[in-house]
Amino acid sequence: MESEHKPRPNPEPASARQTHGFQAEVRELLKLMIHSLYSHREIFLRELLSNASDACDRLRFAAIADAALLAEEPELAIRIDADPSAGTLTITDNGIGMTREEAIANLGTIARSGTAEFFRSLSGDEQKASQLIGQFGVGFYSAFIVAERVEVRSRKAGVPAQAGVRWESGADGEFTVETVTQPARGTAVTLHLKADAREFADALRVRGLIRRYSDHIGFAVRMRKQGEPREAASARAGTRGPEARPGTDMSGEASLEYEVVNQAKALWTLPRTQISDEEYRQFYQYLAHDFADPLAWSHNKVEGKREYISLLYLPARAPFDLWQREAARGLKLYVRRVFIMDDAEQFLPLYLRFVKGVVDCSDLPLNISRELLQQDPEVEAIRGGLAKRVLDLLARLAKDEPQKYATFWKEFGAVLKEGIAQDLPNQGALLPLLRFASTHASDNDPSVSLGDYLARMQSGQERIYYVIAETLEAARASPAIERLKERGLEVLLLAERIDEWVMGQLETYEGKRFKDAARGDLELGALASDADRQQHDAQLKESKGLLKRIKDALGERISEARLSERLRESPACLVLGEHDLPERMRRILAAAGQKTPQARPLLEVNVGHPLIRYLDGLTDPAQFAELAQLLYEQALLTEGGQLANAPEYVQRLNRLLVRLAAPQGAVS
Repeated sequence: MESEHKPRPNPEPASARQTHGFQAEVRELLKLMIHSLYSHREIFLRELLSNASDACDRLRFAAIADAALLAEEPELAIRIDADPSAGTLTITDNGIGMTREEAIANLGTIARSGTAEFFRSLSGDEQKASQLIGQFGVGFYSAFIVAERVEVRSRKAGVPAQAGVRWESGADGEFTVETVTQPARGTAVTLHLKADAREFADALRVRGLIRRYSDHIGFAVRMRKQGEPREAASARAGTRGPEARPGTDMSGEASLEYEVVNQAKALWTLPRTQISDEEYRQFYQYLAHDFADPLAWSHNKVEGKREYISLLYLPARAPFDLWQREAARGLKLYVRRVFIMDDAEQFLPLYLRFVKGVVDCSDLPLNISRELLQQDPEVEAIRGGLAKRVLDLLARLAKDEPQKYATFWKEFGAVLKEGIAQDLPNQGALLPLLRFASTHASDNDPSVSLGDYLARMQSGQERIYYVIAETLEAARASPAIERLKERGLEVLLLAERIDEWVMGQLETYEGKRFKDAARGDLELGALASDADRQQHDAQLKESKGLLKRIKDALGERISEARLSERLRESPACLVLGEHDLPERMRRILAAAGQKTPQARPLLEVNVGHPLIRYLDGLTDPAQFAELAQLLYEQALLTEGGQLANAPEYVQRLNRLLVRLAAPQGAVS
């Protein structure tokens, strides 16, 4: 099947005007732009200026290898022309430009993988949708929020003027393209504004948006100088001039001269004392395509053996593709103020992939590639330094602004946990940043730090107890922690898929060992009194025969039946060995195609429970075996396991209920 953006059959030469159909995903995107983002339509200018800035950046980078590309017009800049009478707005850059083929490919299709994921992420929330547009790199199409027709004229740097291209579309499912003579390199995007969007042809309105969204892009944004008010000019001339046209706001006719309307200086190069908090926030919004303010930021200049500047931000919410390993991530990389690449992931470990920002290095070569970045020892050293900066920033946020840190943890806590296993040198800095739900509070908010837990430990307690389950509610109700709760011992509750893996990497925190309450012995140590031990020994002596009968009845399903030190309300529970894989982890590995050995858990029984006393009194071997199996299956379900034969389990349960409900001797 032919691609949707291929031209219709046409005997005319390739340079002639041709009509193409948009890719299906683009048509969907245009529909979203036109019908769903009206209240956030000013984002189009941010996106088009970002594209123009990127084009200038890419030409400057290409000119490192071929200086002739810049010879025609050495100063890179962006120009904006607003024409209220014509109802147009034109954004022009003298950057890298496009060929005819690139215009078709870049403006007619979305070539990036994961397009379907982008559309699945749209929930009807206009603000979220407008953020996704920028994050996904399809910002050009935001022009159609305000324009009924968009015209693009472009010429690639280094090609003759006759090789220019003109692209045009009215967002009607098609676009036209033709080869034209374009004297200057670069790209000019002209928006023919809708009737209800003529405000964006007002020069003062546009200037305000530039200062809001793009004040600190690294290139000058120029607009025509505004003349003096008409009334003053008329009075000086001794005549009364005509009324100002709608949209000029008494600013008079625009001059033919252009002036810079943004700061045009990279924000990160300025001293911190010269930058206001509002400017930091505005730069983040430009950099991250995010309407929300960042939670925090860190701006640092390192001098000495290696020199670099970093400006790192913590977003307030997770991007839609946070869990896609192939998604773009990383920092914007500059070398001596020259843009090198977006998404330089080599400067931060994977578990910090949510961080946005810029790193500007003085010691890397300008022709550095992604492959060389992976091998450069300077990059590795900078990576270590930046990781520490982020962790220090998080520690300050947790200490000084706990509510903001709670927001961060809700959005990115599961990602940060990856660092426990991925970044062993920084594990000590990561541990205080972890947050847990616990039995100390009745809610399931993850607000407990390890420092909080240690401060509440009982005298003689040597273990940090935790339990992992499918949900926090299941963890809180786990039979494995019944005795701990009865004694008032706090238990950390975990329920994320990553928790089993993360907790397996932890041994101690400030001298106290972590202890999974569902594995091995509880290791109560000094918390267990002599009376507790005497009672346990007495019960064990009385129940040896029962435990042997249970083991014989269950056979290879369990490794041992033993008296429980955990249970107070439940009749039985399964306990894994210290190094056995839990059922949850086995399922995850099995889904990934990995074979895992079947664990044989211990079955702990609560000999004081009525069901266990009833079991002990059964003399019929078949009934005993059936009830023992029923108790095993209940314990398996409680820990999140799966039954081999659920219908048989239900039948066994029904037979037991009938037997217990019937008058004594009525059921055989």
